[in-house]
Amino acid sequence: MNSQAIQVMLMLVIAYLLGSIPSGVWIGKAFFHIDIRQHGSGNIGTTNTYRVLGPTAGTIVMAMDISKGALATLLPVFFGNDTINALVFGLAAILGHTFSIFDHFKGGKAVATSAGMILAYQPIFFLIAAGIWILVILLTSMVSLASMVAFTLTTITTFFANDLFLSILAIALTVFIFYRHRANINRILHGNERMVPFGLGNYLRRKKQFN
Repeated sequence: MNSQAIQVMLMLVIAYLLGSIPSGVWIGKAFFHIDIRQHGSGNIGTTNTYRVLGPTAGTIVMAMDISKGALATLLPVFFGNDTINALVFGLAAILGHTFSIFDHFKGGKAVATSAGMILAYQPIFFLIAAGIWILVILLTSMVSLASMVAFTLTTITTFFANDLFLSILAIALTVFIFYRHRANINRILHGNERMVPFGLGNYLRRKKQFN
């Protein structure tokens, strides 16, 4: 095995370990003495952190999870080794986030970490996804729906990028995101999905409850 192959293996391990960092769990325990896995939805991601620990902690966790995906994707730049497409290392971080070695091979839904991978690889698609995500949240007050819509529409835009590997990975991630949100989809269909405390959807639901 040559040195480049060994370096690639090392980069994959680093990417996986970066992704495995359970940001929500560590922030909750270190600063709030709360294990968010035992509160709210039990998820370790941004949304549950926001609900359980508040917007500051939620924003920090989101930034950390985005950074995990971005740093992993940038590993070929740091190591000066472009033997393998950078998206492979972003994917390793996503797998780490979803099946964390630090959390008994459990984890989050991989939305923010996937966004970080896109940010490092093609910032324009990150901006598109972020814009769609914010708009859908403001309209529906549902983070889960915003994530699924943003990934779906951004995946469609990748078809015009002349990057087959990116499009294939985007399709796979979108399917995976939908799978990870299957419980949310069921709640959306039954009209009882959790909402953030702002946006048109939250306003209309509260108005309906008081009428």
